[in-house]
Amino acid sequence: MELANNNKLTLAGLAKLAGVSTSTVSRALNDNPLIKKETREKLQALATKHNFSLNRAASRLRTQKTNVVAVILNLTDSTDQSISDPFLLKVVGDLNQALNKSGYELLLSNSFMATEDWANYFISSSRADGIIVIGQGKSTTKIEKVAESGAPLVVWGDPKAQSNYAVVGSNNELGGYLATEHLIKTGCKRILFLGDPEHAEMSERHKGYSRALKKHDIEVIKGLTLSCDITSTVAYEKISNLILEKGLTFDGVVATSDMVALGALKALKERYVNIPNDVGIVGFDDIAMAELFHPALTTIKQNTKSAADIMVEQLLAQFHGQKGKSVVMGIELIERKSTRSS
Repeated sequence: MELANNNKLTLAGLAKLAGVSTSTVSRALNDNPLIKKETREKLQALATKHNFSLNRAASRLRTQKTNVVAVILNLTDSTDQSISDPFLLKVVGDLNQALNKSGYELLLSNSFMATEDWANYFISSSRADGIIVIGQGKSTTKIEKVAESGAPLVVWGDPKAQSNYAVVGSNNELGGYLATEHLIKTGCKRILFLGDPEHAEMSERHKGYSRALKKHDIEVIKGLTLSCDITSTVAYEKISNLILEKGLTFDGVVATSDMVALGALKALKERYVNIPNDVGIVGFDDIAMAELFHPALTTIKQNTKSAADIMVEQLLAQFHGQKGKSVVMGIELIERKSTRSS
């Protein structure tokens, strides 16, 4: 059996004893999620039995600064949303610039949200110094677990939500309110909310939608909230099916993203619905192609460049032992041709 100079079992010796490679043992002892849980537990138990611990010098190497920040796209709630989504590309691009200005590289991933311990993969193994997660999704359990571990973490999401980690994001409730009130002021009376109200950010937008309706003494009708994934394809299908089943029951649409608005726009135009005379549409994000839609899209603008700078700022604060803070970003209604003039 291979022993260290102090007669203790070495990593190679433990690997030989277990019948696996040294890299597998190292990853298992670091609780790397790429190693099956059963294998990790077996190797950890074997190490405990033989009083084995990873070399202190190696441990110090793992804690050295990498100048890399892992950016994880939380897309597990979406059926086909991907890095090709224009808004995500915009956020990632702005984050890359902000990180580069501060001397850091961006490591992009959209695959680790499905694993049990993705933070350990990046932080404990020194692949990255900190983590930025884009999107809170419907469940924040895994993100909260990362925060509890003490890993430097910032999330793009809804900053009004109660959390034990720093969240940077737009005033989603106000955005939903402004979009709905604009449609009301242009003469719309039956306004459809198109988006998933169970999603953290979309839930706030729905609250703003409801607040605007109530302020103007318009009934909040449950049937006019159409739960929808944050993609143009699903939005197109939802609007198409609604019109097929019930006809045109609405005269305004508050879409929870510009891509959702694009799907709704396509479905309506295929059925010869005039936009904005028959139905007004407001999107959310102000992606670059919003001006290129026909008609050009009225939307809620999110300042992703400022948000990226703030996310990086809050992450760097944690690198220096400070607590990260949640920040609410301002939003702006951009009026174009998909709604009538107010």
